[in-house]
Amino acid sequence: MPLTLTLREPPAVPLETEGLAPDRLASLRRSEIEALTVWHGNERAQLADFFAVSGDGDEELLVEGDVRRVKFLGAGMTTGRLTVARDAGMHTGADMRGGELVVEGDVGDFAGTGMRGGRLVVHGSAGHQLGGAHPGERAGMRGGEILVHGDVGDQVGAGLRRGLIAVAGRAGDGAGLRMLAGTIVALGRFGAAAGADMRRGTIVAMSDVTLLPTFTYACSYRPPFLSLYLRHLRALGLPLTDEQIEGRYARWAGDGLELRRGEILIYEGNE
Repeated sequence: MPLTLTLREPPAVPLETEGLAPDRLASLRRSEIEALTVWHGNERAQLADFFAVSGDGDEELLVEGDVRRVKFLGAGMTTGRLTVARDAGMHTGADMRGGELVVEGDVGDFAGTGMRGGRLVVHGSAGHQLGGAHPGERAGMRGGEILVHGDVGDQVGAGLRRGLIAVAGRAGDGAGLRMLAGTIVALGRFGAAAGADMRRGTIVAMSDVTLLPTFTYACSYRPPFLSLYLRHLRALGLPLTDEQIEGRYARWAGDGLELRRGEILIYEGNE
C-alpha cells in the first residue's frame, strides 16, 4: 500500500504545505511526517492536525480527500509518483524536477509554474497560469511535460522556456504569452491573443484560432517534428487522430513585434 495522506476535513482557509512530495517523505518515519509544518492561513500547525497518515510506500504517495484548498502539493518533487485522488489546489507541481504527478480531478491556478522536469497529468481541467511563471517573474516552465484532459485557463505556458504542454480541451486567453521556446498543443479553441510577444517556440492549434495582426502567413506543410510529438501525446492518452498526426498545417510566423521567430501551426486537414 502506498504512503497515503487522507485529509480529515476541508480546511476553513487555504492550507499551505512545504511541498508534500514522495521523494521528500520516503525517508521519513510516520511520526516525522505527522510533525511536518503546514500553514493554516497565518497559523503554524502540524501535518497530523489535518491529515491521517497510513501506508509505507517507497517513493509513491497518494493524497485523498477534498484538497482544493491545499497548496503546493508535489512542489519541487524530483522523483517518484504522487497521485491526488480528487481536485488539487493552487501551485500543485510548482518547480517540479522529475517524477510523475497525477491529479484525478481539476487543479487550481499556477500548477506546474517554474517546472523543470517530470510529468504533470491532470484528468480534469486546470486554472490560470498553467506551466507559467511565478508571480513577479518572467521565466515560466523550463522543462518536462504537462498533459491536461480538460480545459485550461488564461496564460497557459506564459514565459515558457522549454517543455511540452498539451490540452485536450480549450485554452484561455494569452496562451504562450512571452514564450521563448517549447511547445503548446490544444485540441480545442484558443482564446484571444495566443502567442502575444512570443519570441520563439511553437503553438499548435487543432481548431480555429483568432490570430493577432502581428502574425504573418508563411506556408502550408507537414512538419516532420510535429508527427513525433503528436504520436507521443496520443500514447499518453490525448485523443489525436491519424489525420491530425499526419495532416497539413498552416504556419504563421510571429510575433512581429519580436522578429517573427515563433510560430503558430493551424491544422488544415490531410489533403
